[in-house]
Amino acid sequence: MSRLAAKIFPAPALSVCVFGVWLLLVGSVAPGHLLLGAAQAIVLPLIAQRLRSGAARLKSPITALRLMALVLWDIVISNIEVAKLILGRESNIHPGFIWVPLDIQNPYAIATLAGIITMTPGTLSTEVSSDNRYLLVHCFNLQDEAATIAQIKQRYEAPLKEIFR
Repeated sequence: MSRLAAKIFPAPALSVCVFGVWLLLVGSVAPGHLLLGAAQAIVLPLIAQRLRSGAARLKSPITALRLMALVLWDIVISNIEVAKLILGRESNIHPGFIWVPLDIQNPYAIATLAGIITMTPGTLSTEVSSDNRYLLVHCFNLQDEAATIAQIKQRYEAPLKEIFR
């Protein structure tokens, strides 16, 4: 890609997505919509480029695929466990907050960990400490704080350390 094209399209895939989504939203390929979609496909990635602090670099795609499979499995299992709790006695539910100490410092890894925790039923990431060393997590049913922290660190944080090293 030439320098001029790279300046106009800093994120070509994003430009294509913006253009395609615009056409899907308006449901028309009239010249005016094509022109407006093209303008958005140029302008929006340029604006988004200013917000980027750097590109995320995946060091271990195989580990990323394994983590994705693990998260999908955990989502299924957590759905079942939460359903059992909801259908059972309310006195069996013990909600609580925990601060999970973070070994990862990469902002993309922290965001991914927070997303994984939030996607998994029964847990929700609520805050990252100002020094990025702790993640506040709400658990729908917190039985053992230390075990829950250990599980998050072993199942999710450890692979993220390898993926984003």
